[in-house]
Amino acid sequence: MKKVITICLSLCFLTLSTVSASDAISPTPSESARAQKVSKLLTNSMKDGQLNLREIKSICEAAKGSHLNLVEKTVLKMNKKKIEKNFANMYFAGGKSQLTAVLLAFFLGVLGIHRFYLGYTWQGVVQLLTFGGLGIWSLIDFIRILTGDLKPKDGEYEKTL
Repeated sequence: MKKVITICLSLCFLTLSTVSASDAISPTPSESARAQKVSKLLTNSMKDGQLNLREIKSICEAAKGSHLNLVEKTVLKMNKKKIEKNFANMYFAGGKSQLTAVLLAFFLGVLGIHRFYLGYTWQGVVQLLTFGGLGIWSLIDFIRILTGDLKPKDGEYEKTL
């Protein structure tokens, strides 16, 4: 079952990455047509910023080149939230700036605003309630952000110092 989930989650984006990965490998006409169809569906889905189950299904069918079977449809329904989150991270998430994080930690560190900005909501709430650990925790965070040790929850900084 885990293998089926992995296949279904990666299937939607696999065609685009394999076809456009290298100019040295020329895709067959059917692969190229599928990639164009998937690209068009993704572009249409990006316009409204939402990805519903029907759009997910049509993107996966376009990538696969045939209709999804019952197991694949069930897996898509079960993992809808995860797929939406991955889609949003891939296409809509703007990267975080290290400079912005440093400035937030310096000026609003005791309120934990930098933690909210970096995606650590729970730690942000705790810092807000404890005034940044009476300033100690916020000072440590400021130094960690400066050194690049404290990174955004979803990966790396897009812009570094």
